[in-house]
Amino acid sequence: MTTLTDLLNTSAALHRHLCPRQVIGVRMSLHAGQLLGLSLPQADKRLFVVAETDGCAADGISVGANCWVGRRTMRVEDYGKVAATFVDTRTERALRLVPRPSARELAPTWAPEAANLWEAQLLGYQRLPVEEMFDVRPVQLRTPIGRIISHPRHKVTCAWCGEEIRNEREIVRPDGPVCRACAGDAYYYLLEHEAARNAAVTALAA
Repeated sequence: MTTLTDLLNTSAALHRHLCPRQVIGVRMSLHAGQLLGLSLPQADKRLFVVAETDGCAADGISVGANCWVGRRTMRVEDYGKVAATFVDTRTERALRLVPRPSARELAPTWAPEAANLWEAQLLGYQRLPVEEMFDVRPVQLRTPIGRIISHPRHKVTCAWCGEEIRNEREIVRPDGPVCRACAGDAYYYLLEHEAARNAAVTALAA
């Protein structure tokens, strides 16, 4: 049986140190697994996690649940919150966990030997009862979990840019499937396109 200490050591190895947010992430996963009736860290891909932040907390969640972006059992929706939704892909039951604001103040009372607040949180988060540490709410995903997981072998070619699209992430248009970037939902813009646009604006202003 994998213990909390084992999991924290694994998380610490990823960062070369252990921090309070890693502890929160690991314990959040374990508590979610207990509530969902799942043994964590999982040995299969039954549990899917949507993490609302990246960094230390997300790695703690990954270690505790054995859910990873690379294994397609985790997605990061960066809301800047140390929170996560845990989904049983068989039953589609989903629980969202977030640390209680009071946990930060309660942690030092569980670590009286701590030399400073950071150490008090590091130790206190390991000892604080989960009922006092997390708020838990049942939720329903706006996108069905089957659609999120999709079919990993599915692939098409974007009708506009010619790049390959995997995992059913294409947008269907009358002239064929297009990628999200070509459909206007890109997180980047091509510099040559921006240069052409600026030149056109300059020409119109002349």
